[in-house]
Amino acid sequence: MLPFEVTVLGCGSALPTLRHVGSAQVVNIHEKFFLVDCAEGTQLQMRRMRLHLNRINHIFITHLHGDHCLGIPGLVSTLSLLGRTAPLHIHGPQGIEHLFDSVLNPLAHGATYELVFHPLDADTPQVCFEDRTVEVSTVPLNHGVPCCGYIFREKPLPPHIRKEAIAQYDIPTAYMHLIKAGNDITLPDGRVLPNELLTIPAAPPRAYAYCTDTRFTPAIAPLLEGVDLLYHEATYADAEESVCAVVYHSTARQAATIAHLAHARQLLIGHYSSRYNDETRLLEQARSVFPNTLLANEGLTVEVKSEQ
Repeated sequence: MLPFEVTVLGCGSALPTLRHVGSAQVVNIHEKFFLVDCAEGTQLQMRRMRLHLNRINHIFITHLHGDHCLGIPGLVSTLSLLGRTAPLHIHGPQGIEHLFDSVLNPLAHGATYELVFHPLDADTPQVCFEDRTVEVSTVPLNHGVPCCGYIFREKPLPPHIRKEAIAQYDIPTAYMHLIKAGNDITLPDGRVLPNELLTIPAAPPRAYAYCTDTRFTPAIAPLLEGVDLLYHEATYADAEESVCAVVYHSTARQAATIAHLAHARQLLIGHYSSRYNDETRLLEQARSVFPNTLLANEGLTVEVKSEQ
C-alpha cells in the first residue's frame, strides 16, 4: 500500500519546555511531504528525523500564534542556502502574507526560489489544495483568533488488475487502462466480461485531520466524519476544564469526545500544557471516552490506516 503517515515534530504548547517542541508535523502521502504548522525548531527536528527539507512544497499553518509559525523565517532562509528552486507554498489564515514582511523581505534578496502565500478565510470550510493524490480542506476552529484545522483526504485509487483473469481470457495490454477506469470488456467472440471479474477493489481512501488550537467545538464533528486518524489538541486535564473556556483550548476528554462524535478510527492527542511532566493522566482521561487514543511525542510516526 502506498504510504500515508504522520510524523510528529513537536507537540508542546506555547510555553517552551525541555520535553516538547512547539507544534509541527510532516504528513507523507504517497511520498509527497506536507508540513503542518511550523514552530521554532521545526527545521532542526526535520534534520534529526532525517526528513529532507527540500521535499516540502506546501506548508499549512493553523493560525498566527508564535508557537505555530515562528519557524517559517529560519526554514525559508535555510532552503535558499540549500539552493532550492521550486516554489514554496504557505497556506494559512488571512494576514499570513503580511506577518513576516519585515523578516522575509530582506531574505528575498538573492533568494533562489519563489515564496507563494495562500491566505484563507478561516471561518469557512473550503478546499485549499488539490492534486491527483490528495485533497486538503479546512476546518474552522474556535481559538479567539482566525484559526483552521486541515483534513488531508487521499484520492480514490484505481482497482487492482486480476492477473489470473487477464491471462485466462487473453486480454490484450491495450485494454488495461479501460479496465482500471472501471469499464467492462467485450471480447472478439462477443462475450462481455464485467469489470468486477477482472479487478480487485483498491483499499478505501484514507483521511487525516489536524485540529489545534481550539475550544471544545462539537459543531466540527460532521466535517471530520469518519476520518481514519484525528489529531486534536488536548492541552489540559479535566481539573483545568474551567481554564479552557478562557484560553480557547480543550481537555483530553473533550478531544476524545470530538473523536467519538466524528466516528474517527483513531485519535492522536497533543499540544500539552507545560504544567504536565507526565501526560499519562491526559491519555487515561481521553481513553475513558475514546479507547483508541495515542499520545503524540516527538519522533512518533503513525500510519493512517483505512478500514478494510
